[in-house]
Parts: sequence; C-alpha cells; structure tokens
Amino acid sequence: MGTETSDDAAVIQLTEELALVLTVDYFTPIVDDPYAFGQIAAANSLSDVYAMGGEPLALLSIVGFPKDKLPFSILSEILRGGADKAREAGVSVVGGHTIDDAEPKCGYAAVGTVHPKRILKNVGARPGDRLLLTKPLGTGIISTAIKREKASPEAIQAAVTTMATLNRDASLAVREVGGVHAMTDVTGFGLLGHLREMTAGSKVGVRLRAGAVPLLPQVRELALQGLIPGGTQRNYQAVQAWVRWDSSLAEVDRLILSDAQTSGGLLIAVSSDRAGQLIEALLARGVQTSSIGEVIEEDPLGGIEVSNLG
Repeated sequence: MGTETSDDAAVIQLTEELALVLTVDYFTPIVDDPYAFGQIAAANSLSDVYAMGGEPLALLSIVGFPKDKLPFSILSEILRGGADKAREAGVSVVGGHTIDDAEPKCGYAAVGTVHPKRILKNVGARPGDRLLLTKPLGTGIISTAIKREKASPEAIQAAVTTMATLNRDASLAVREVGGVHAMTDVTGFGLLGHLREMTAGSKVGVRLRAGAVPLLPQVRELALQGLIPGGTQRNYQAVQAWVRWDSSLAEVDRLILSDAQTSGGLLIAVSSDRAGQLIEALLARGVQTSSIGEVIEEDPLGGIEVSNLG
C-alpha cells in the first residue's frame, strides 16, 4: 500500500503472514505543557498504525529545538512525555534525530506490523454500513484558543486528555469484532475531509448526522468567538464541492465538522449487523463511541449529505 488513497500509513509485505506498517508525523506545540506535547506527538504518530489494524513495534523521534532560546529541561520533558506514551503502548523509542531549529517541533516515525490479509484501509465502505466515531471533535479550535489565551482550564484539560489517549483499545475492539469495511483516524483534514477520502475511494455516498457528532467542551462557544484555525477554514472550503448541507445547519457547525484535528479518533465504517456488537466492545474497553451516520448508496462521486439531526 502506498499513496493511492491517501491512507494513514504505507504497508510493505515481507512474507505471506507479515507486513510492516510505516508512518511519520510531527508538528509544532499545540499545548503549553512540554510533557503533554510529547505525549500527544507520540499518540498521534502511533494512531496511524492503529488505524491500519496494526500493532506498533517501535518509534523513532524527530525533534527540532531552539537550543539558544529555551532551556534543555523543556526538551527533556517533551522527550519524557513521548517515551512514557510509547511505554503505555508497549513499545520503545529506539532512536531518532534532533536538530537546532527556530521553534520546537516534535514527532515520531512509527513502525508496526500487520497480517497482510487483515489490513484495515480507509476505503471499502459499503451501502448499509454505519459510521462510528471514537473521539470528540474540536482540538484544532481549542488549540487556537490556547494560543490566544482564550481557552478555559476545563477546555484545555479535555483537549489534552483526548489528544493523548491512544487509539489502541479502539483498534483492538475493531479487530476483535470484525465486520469493519473501512477505517481511518481523523486528523489534519478534519472529519469531513477524512470522510471524503473514504467516500471517494469507496465510491459511496453517506449521510452524516451533525447533531450526533460529539464535541469537546466549549468548542462551539470558542468557534462563535472566531477562534477558527486557518487549516479548518481551508478544510471547509476544500469539501464544498462534495457536501450537500442541511440548510438549517449554522455555518459555525459546518466549520466544526471541518476542524483540523490532532490525534483524533477512529472513523469506522462497519456493517450494520456488527455495529451494535462493535459499540458494546468499544464501550467495554472504555472507548466512548458515537454513531454519526450511515453509508446510503453507491456513488461514483463520493457525495456527503449532512443533516442537522442527532
């Protein structure tokens, strides 16, 4: 697997029963706490392995740090956060590279394994499938509010907690239950952008129920204050050609569905006869899950209908 459908990771088959999952991601700080930043960076990179149905094997760190502007204690905390999150995932940071840079950056190259016949791709959704989402939206909006000192402690803590949460348990539940035809994690392109990749590659149309999509605390209020990231605005414009909006849905809610996420949840297209079982398995593992829509028809254009329903 390569770049054909903009999937979450590359996959290289080694034997009939073993393939490597390879991915890399890094970014500038989205929270003020360096330890939390490191945790989020590691969870975000590991997420792409989980989204492919894989099991992580190791991480390599990628760090930029302004050595003449910030104390090395901050770098130490960033790396400690990443190492602790890797340990939680059952892997180690086995190496990496650090450069002097104008601003801090942190990320990881993640290596995992998967059985070649059990790869979960971001395409393959079928009419009748239900759409599930395992994390609330709004980390992009809250990160912007943090930068502008407008975010409350409650909103910050909620965003940090969700971004630092591994998608491991959700992936394990998916593999345990089966019946999943397509899966991806929701990150920089927002929910609608990643859903569009799924519909375009699967050649299906979907109905998304905006009122059923979970949000982090205070996200709508912050968005109404204009705290919308540039990436979210670009995502919103990018999906216009393929989205049919419910006329009663406010623009702020449309923007939230396009909010650029960091370390977001899994977007899952699961057969209707397994959906209830999968939801139960997710909840049993402590993964809060929302049923947010359904695949309604074959559609070569991959259209998305957004209703204002819950």
